Amino acid sequence: MKNLKITLLSLIIIGLLSFIAYITYTFVEPKAYDYMVKHVMTERLPFDNGKNIYGHDNVVLVVIDAETMEKYRWPWKRDLNCKIFDYFNEYAKPKVFFHDAIVTSLDTDNPESDKKFFRTLSRFDNLVEGFMYGVKPFEDQENGIKYSKMFTDKYSVKNAEIKVEFPQVFYSILISPQEFIDSVKHIGSIYMIPGFLNGNPVDDTYRTGLYFVNYGNMLMPSLAMEGFLLSHDNPKVVIDKKFISFPELNYKIKHTMSPYIYTSVVPIKYYKRLSNSVYSHKHYSALDIMDSYDSIKSGKKPKIDPGIFKNKYVLLGVNDPLKDGLNDNKSSPIAVNHPALDIQATSLDNIVNRDFIIVLPAWVNLLIALAGMLLVYFTIRTHRLVKAIICSVCIILLIPLISAVCFYYSVAINMITPVVMCVVTMIFAYIHRYIIEAKTKEKVENAMGKYMSEDVMKRVIQNIDNLGLGGKKAVVTVLFSDIRGFTAMSEKMSAHDVSQLLNEYFSEMEPIVTKYNGIINKFIGDAVMAVFGEPINDENHPLNAVRCGYEMLQKVQELDKKWQAENKPVIEIGIGINTGEVFVGNIGSEKRMEYTVIGDTVNLASRLESYNKTYNTHMLISSTTYESAKDFVTANRITDVEIRGKAEKMNIYEITDCIL
Repeated sequence: MKNLKITLLSLIIIGLLSFIAYITYTFVEPKAYDYMVKHVMTERLPFDNGKNIYGHDNVVLVVIDAETMEKYRWPWKRDLNCKIFDYFNEYAKPKVFFHDAIVTSLDTDNPESDKKFFRTLSRFDNLVEGFMYGVKPFEDQENGIKYSKMFTDKYSVKNAEIKVEFPQVFYSILISPQEFIDSVKHIGSIYMIPGFLNGNPVDDTYRTGLYFVNYGNMLMPSLAMEGFLLSHDNPKVVIDKKFISFPELNYKIKHTMSPYIYTSVVPIKYYKRLSNSVYSHKHYSALDIMDSYDSIKSGKKPKIDPGIFKNKYVLLGVNDPLKDGLNDNKSSPIAVNHPALDIQATSLDNIVNRDFIIVLPAWVNLLIALAGMLLVYFTIRTHRLVKAIICSVCIILLIPLISAVCFYYSVAINMITPVVMCVVTMIFAYIHRYIIEAKTKEKVENAMGKYMSEDVMKRVIQNIDNLGLGGKKAVVTVLFSDIRGFTAMSEKMSAHDVSQLLNEYFSEMEPIVTKYNGIINKFIGDAVMAVFGEPINDENHPLNAVRCGYEMLQKVQELDKKWQAENKPVIEIGIGINTGEVFVGNIGSEKRMEYTVIGDTVNLASRLESYNKTYNTHMLISSTTYESAKDFVTANRITDVEIRGKAEKMNIYEITDCIL
């Protein structure tokens, strides 16, 4: 039963810890991750290790912003885009040009504008357009399947080797006009999945990039990944459980195969936003690009020199926060309203500059949490209270510090979960410690009760913090009892028999003393010294002492009958009782002390006990005790007794009967 209780308690504790860890990891840890990304990771010193705290300067944005739309009323004819596209195709010569948009229909009101736009697209060899997966199956399944096959045959990654299960999770894509498909040579998904951390969905914040998806049993790249592959002449892609590898480039990207969407996700390493800007990359207004194109065509100096874009990755997209449908902002770790174009740019930035945040796997974070929990637990178990609390708090505070250092160097480590688990462990450890100490205290009390009176023990425990030498004067009654002729009798008995007889005798006497509010101060060989009136406050202590002594005599008679039947020796005892003033308290040394009573009253009680031999009696009390008990006893007065150590003779009394 004891093992079963321990097992059940352990399972309950493990279950509770697991529940707390799950809640913390799911709902709190992502917020801590976002905080550390924003306030620690993006705050690295400028040009630390040759890298700027902002996005790398080889990734640039061109934004169709509010100023552009103010001049060219939106929605505009598509041939207006041609100015931007021709500027980059004819003059700027970027490494790759990205259009973060999707085309799903023709402009039937302006067919010539569409034709011009598509002709412009067809002249681009380094243009990557966007497409979007559908969240629902095709309405027209037959045509949808045909379109998907045509689409994947043209745009999927051909030079790929997949060494891991890569199930299909999307069953449709948004269909673009055939004219658009015929014009565009390269395309990539602009689809992003929010809320993932370590491959697990948690909320609506965009933390990861979706680089590849299995669609129609073909490997489809993201917008950023297609641009990277294009800029490196489409190297071979190898995907296994842990890495996206490019053997020809000697380049690997650590990814997580998410069990929720059955595809790979890669944490996005965000950069600090530029001063007074919502972007973390250098950006230009599309209006300035269009005006610069017009200036070049008219022979004038352009506002923006095309040369600044040469061999760079340029992303074009729409973002006007003030207009419905054009406010393309998402929640990211560094901003609630983060332009999706900049998130795409950041994902691209990570890939082309091989600059990633390393998210430690769950098992490493688990080991760190367990190590902290064990350290806190054993610190509390092995150190005194104050030191244990200080050390435990230092261990707990060390976790966020380590986390901050790791994030500073782009290594994501759990911060809140291990802290919470260590705090919970601290609480459990102190509860466990309290239970153990309570059990130990109980054992000590039981053990102490075998060596001293229970009441003395309670007094010691109650004043545990104020123990010291000293005491007070008090009026008490002292009782001495002694076995007659025990020394001679014990010489004829074995040590075992002597011990057995004394143990049985003392076991019968102790409850009687306790019954009458007395305490056994000590055992002196075969003698018992008991005190009444301290530490138990009892106004009738003289009478109770006499009643105790009388009942002790009766109990000895019962024991003698029992022992005689068992062929054991019988005994007689003598009892002496005296009432008077004594010193009561702790005597001895600071390292070894004893709670006792001292004074002439004690000596007289001892001598009265010894006078039983002289007067052939069994119980003698002093006159001071008799005065308090005379109405309840039958006594014979022994007059003018000369007590050793006393100058004057005194009367003492033999008790022959007592009302119990």
